[in-house]
Amino acid sequence: MEFIFLLEEIDAIAGKFWQEMPGQQVFALHGKMGAGKTTLVKALCAAKGVQDNTGSPTFSIINEYIFKDDNGKDQSLFHLDLYRLRNFQEAMDAGVEDTLYSGSICFVEWPDVVEELLPSETIHLYLEALPDQKRRLKAATNSVSLKNM
Repeated sequence: MEFIFLLEEIDAIAGKFWQEMPGQQVFALHGKMGAGKTTLVKALCAAKGVQDNTGSPTFSIINEYIFKDDNGKDQSLFHLDLYRLRNFQEAMDAGVEDTLYSGSICFVEWPDVVEELLPSETIHLYLEALPDQKRRLKAATNSVSLKNM
């Protein structure tokens, strides 16, 4: 999967994303500071119907949001921002492992600190800022395949 889009098109991209990734649960987001990772997660949450105010979990580490599934049942969606974590033990202490294996959708920004904890079926999303306010979003099934994008 690859999308190239303008930021004002991000809501449409979020809808297309869920069409292509309907059953996935854990997404590791890679990209430089300012690439738009949090903005993308906000759009993906909105496309799922999250009503909560979404924001960066930079200081809380983990934010939980609720959306209704196709049967009207409440489901959790987690947004993790591991930028401030210095090591694996801090991630464990913050409850990252429990969150990743909760069965809920998880978006993990700055996943390198917990690379060995990520489920094998994790989808790695690579977001890159391009000229003219465009962004490129690529997906891969492992963190090696697109790291040198």
